[in-house]
Formats: sequence, structure tokens, C-alpha cells
Amino acid sequence: MTSILKVEHVTKTFMDGDTQISVLKDISFEIKKGEFVAIVGPSGSGKSTLLSIIGALLSPTSGMIEINKEQISSYNSAELKNVRLNKIGFIFQSANLIPFLKVKDQLLLVSEIGKIRNKQNKEKAVKLLEDLGLTHRVNSHVAQLSGGEKQRVAIARAFMNNPDIILADEPTASLDYTRGKQVVEMLLKEVKGKNKGAIMVTHDERMLELCDRVLHIEDGKIYEGPVKQKDNHPTPC
Repeated sequence: MTSILKVEHVTKTFMDGDTQISVLKDISFEIKKGEFVAIVGPSGSGKSTLLSIIGALLSPTSGMIEINKEQISSYNSAELKNVRLNKIGFIFQSANLIPFLKVKDQLLLVSEIGKIRNKQNKEKAVKLLEDLGLTHRVNSHVAQLSGGEKQRVAIARAFMNNPDIILADEPTASLDYTRGKQVVEMLLKEVKGKNKGAIMVTHDERMLELCDRVLHIEDGKIYEGPVKQKDNHPTPC
């Protein structure tokens, strides 16, 4: 099956005074269309840094990122903005909704930023909210939503521009197990139904059974396989 994401030999270093710190060390892997992948690892292992690089929010020190056959590593800031808007859907631990906007307008803002204004977008926003069980919240304000409803709105917003890949950073961290599983199942349905790719960074090992693969980061290096247990040695990617 065709790769929707390629990460090749990505490194990321930061300077701390006179000391160079290597956060990511020669990271390489691929994600196929229709594949839902989890990334796990201890705090400070580089998970969020890697997600930020894939999402064009941070540049790698070296290496290449390719999304749906489009190599973005050397893009300028305007080109990267277009990639973030049209090719990537972001979902964070905090829903990051705009307090003064109604639920439907949270989604329509994505189209406004992309300078796409038409009746179809309004219909699409309503349909996405309906699919996520939020028909009764279309005209509600953020303050009226529960934590689970806010996260579902954030998911709908991430789907609004039909991105190639979805990046979810701890999307279930603020939810109980039942609501968290519902959120992951919603992401899975979008990925499988529309042949997208998705990466979910998570500390919740209960969600891993819903994923196609698990990538483990430790000390800036990536491995594929189950969560690394004591005395186990996962196979490098």
C-alpha cells in the first residue's frame, strides 16, 4: 500500500548554552494510507518534538519529511503554512477552542483561514458535527460543552479541510477511559474510511489495542513493536 508519510533520517538538536543536546537521532519510518499508528515513550524522549516536525511546526536539523509524495523539509514559511492548513489535521490534549465562537463557527474558521467560503462548507461542518454526535451543540458556545464534547469538536475541526494525515498529541489525556476510547475510535473511523494516515502520541496503553502499529521512542531513537518492558529489546525500525 502507498505511503502517506515518510520520515527519513530525521535528527533534531538544540543548544543549551555551550552544550548541544540531541533530541531525535536518525529517525526513519513510514505510514501507509489507512494506517493508525501510536507513538509511545517516556517524558522527554522526543515524541512531541517529532510530531511538531512532521506537522511542519518545527524544522528538523537534518533529514526529510514527505507527506503524500510532497517533500516539505525544504519549504519556506508560506509553503509550510499551506501544508499545515491543507494536508495536516491537528488534535491536541487541550481542545484549544476559541471561547467566543459557537461550535459550528469553530469549524468554519478553518475554511475562512483558507479563504474558502461557500455553502458547501457550512453543510460539511454540520455533517461532521452530526457524525460525531454533536447535532444538538451546533450553535452552542464552548462554555456549554463537556470535556468530551470539546474534544469531539476539536476532532471535527481537524477533519474540516480533509487533511492527508492527522496528528494527535495526547488526545485522551483529559478524558476518562470510556470517553477516551470513543475519541480514538472516531479517529480510527476517519482514517480507515477515507484512507488517511494518523499518528497518536499517548501515555494511555489501553488505547494501543486500537492502533495498527506502535512506535516506541527512547533516548531519541525509534523502535517498532509493543511497549518496551524491562529486559525486552524491541526491534529497530
